[in-house]
Amino acid sequence: MIISGGENIYSVEVEQALYMHPAVLEAAVISIPDDQWGEAVHAVIVCKPSRQVSSEELLAFAHTLIAGYKVPRSIEFRLEPLPKSGAGKILKRELREPYWSAKSRNVN
Repeated sequence: MIISGGENIYSVEVEQALYMHPAVLEAAVISIPDDQWGEAVHAVIVCKPSRQVSSEELLAFAHTLIAGYKVPRSIEFRLEPLPKSGAGKILKRELREPYWSAKSRNVN
């Protein structure tokens, strides 16, 4: 769960909305530090082969499906598959680490 400005945001709900876009192959939603809100919603996206989508288009699409405060504030696109465990679960802790490594704790 991501807590941004006192609002509870469930990453699975945001991911489900992003997966509905026809260009999205993989999506992971994580929290990143935010000075104003404590945490901000950040999406890491891998597009399907031969498909592309812009950040603006994906954010507009998400706005049609979920509340505005749940829509990611930033999106990172990757070409390589997201890191996964042996069971195939996306390893969000590995995606979060670069953003939180300079912080004394993983909650802002």
